[in-house]
Amino acid sequence: MASFDFRLENAWYPIEGDDGGGFIFTLINLSEAPIKGFKLVYTSLTRTNDNPVCDNAVYVRRNANFHEFAPPVGFELAPGGSWRFAVDGLLRPARHRTDGAKSAYVTLADGSHRDAAVGDLMLEGRHSEPAPVLLPEGRLDQPFAIQPWPVELSLVAGDSFPVALYPVAGTSAEDLKAVDAVISLFRRLFMVGHVPFSLAPVHEGRALRFVKEADLAAEAYRLDFSADEIVVRYSAAAGRQYALTVLAQLLRGARIDAVKFRFPISGSISDAPRYGWRGCHLDVSRQFYPVADVTRLIDILAWLRLNTFHWHLTDDEAWRLEIKAYPELTTIGATRGPDGPLLPQLGNGAELVTGFYSQDEVRAIVAHAAALSVEIVPEIDIPGHSTAALIALPDLVDGQEAPDSYRSVQGFPNNALNPAIELTYEFLGKVFDEMVDLFPSKLLHIGGDEVAGNTWMASPLARKLMEEQGIEGTFGLQSYFMKRIQQMLAERGRSLAGWDEVSHGGGVDPDGTLLMAWQKPEVGLELAKQGYDVVMTPGQAYYLDMVQATEWQEPGASWAGTVPPAHTYAYEAVGDFPDALKDRMKGVQACIWSEHFLNRDYFNHLVFPRLPAIAEAAWTPRANKDWLRFAAIVGLNPRF
Repeated sequence: MASFDFRLENAWYPIEGDDGGGFIFTLINLSEAPIKGFKLVYTSLTRTNDNPVCDNAVYVRRNANFHEFAPPVGFELAPGGSWRFAVDGLLRPARHRTDGAKSAYVTLADGSHRDAAVGDLMLEGRHSEPAPVLLPEGRLDQPFAIQPWPVELSLVAGDSFPVALYPVAGTSAEDLKAVDAVISLFRRLFMVGHVPFSLAPVHEGRALRFVKEADLAAEAYRLDFSADEIVVRYSAAAGRQYALTVLAQLLRGARIDAVKFRFPISGSISDAPRYGWRGCHLDVSRQFYPVADVTRLIDILAWLRLNTFHWHLTDDEAWRLEIKAYPELTTIGATRGPDGPLLPQLGNGAELVTGFYSQDEVRAIVAHAAALSVEIVPEIDIPGHSTAALIALPDLVDGQEAPDSYRSVQGFPNNALNPAIELTYEFLGKVFDEMVDLFPSKLLHIGGDEVAGNTWMASPLARKLMEEQGIEGTFGLQSYFMKRIQQMLAERGRSLAGWDEVSHGGGVDPDGTLLMAWQKPEVGLELAKQGYDVVMTPGQAYYLDMVQATEWQEPGASWAGTVPPAHTYAYEAVGDFPDALKDRMKGVQACIWSEHFLNRDYFNHLVFPRLPAIAEAAWTPRANKDWLRFAAIVGLNPRF
């Protein structure tokens, strides 16, 4: 266990007439030596303004979530002593224990850096409510462990369950390989669980017979149960995989809890997904996830019959995709640290941190996903959210533009690629060339979100382009940029996907364009009216970094409100779409934004059970959904 020379305690207090309130920090010196002439850095999503009012401290600087303070001149922090100071002038109030410092370090007088341990954010002057129970015990109306729940199910529960399921003699090589793939998936997800299948006959097992039926849809399947065998009917690899996964779920449930769950002795399941896009997004820029973690998440998606992995590969905090034409993107743009090219953010401390995916790793991950009927849609977030790229490639900056002329909502200065710099398109063209070689998906997600309202207005090059082209304002420039990007993608045989702001300022050609409605649910309907295909992923229901209860001690973000698992499960994304526009609604998607995710337990607490809830919303017809049944089954699912 690592030991620390310093610990930073923090608390939030309300201030009458100031919605943001203030922080109280206490730095304790746990080392054996006094320190003087030092500075304290902490990272926090609850940011200060540019002129915070400090008591017993000097404000030094802020960059997005990076904050630096110094003690009063001449102050010495003795061993065992503490430095307590207050900061007023927060841009928003803290609402939960995770809204304070996420990491901290001390920069000593000699320029060296020492990590400080950080405690949870405490609450001054008000009651600190403990976290509630988020999931009821649940209730089963039928004793079968299937999730997502099928379209049609008519089963008779058996008194016992088979040891394993095995293919009948004469089963084709392709069907055998499909069984083997689900065995391997099961082994990766449940390392100590008894495998549900065997490729050889098993005493007390039950036989599987595969029948290919062309009239079934590609993702549909049918299972017919009898005492002697189970018939698996499918038309394509995806449907066969889903059928086998359901059988594995049924058998796992019966084996783990034979009182609560049973295995069918007779009957049938006829099933197909509700939506074609059943997605999960992962932000790997704010926090880096090793390859093994990415593939495990993809395995979990396959277990839940989700079919799209939206891979958010770049943002202000880091560029994570190897681009051979621009090695600086990952040698510089993926590195954060006190003395690094990018300042620490969101949990970084004194150590330099880096991480990216090589192209060989990407190819392996894409192949892993494809074998599980999961398509990877890659995202590079442009033109905003581009701090890492601009630090790595400074030639993409208009040198005449003031360096802090606008800031993103996250506080990053001048973070957008400039549409008026022709080198921007040369750069992106080379990036796209390498991406289309890596990713077979016909969609390439280009972000397009959260461009600040005054972006580029201080750029002489941008102002000249606006005058020449008759463009009005930031969003007119964004539309100009996006239309050029759309054409560049079309030349490479790809279509554009993006966040809902791609439609701003005139948008792009809706034909073939897929936009994700994230800001609020009604945005999806407006996009559909404009002719865009839509995936619904509103923060108010499907953002898995959002806090799950109002209580102070429950962790998570809160900008989109409180998102309890019951709400995520019950939310009906298509609810406001009229019949004439329902075809525009292609599906739903969970989003895992990583600002808060500093460890695996935290990830699991926020992502589960809400990810399985979204999987059921994506697959199961509304009339078949049952919150209490879901709650009774969801604990059987794998975790990250």
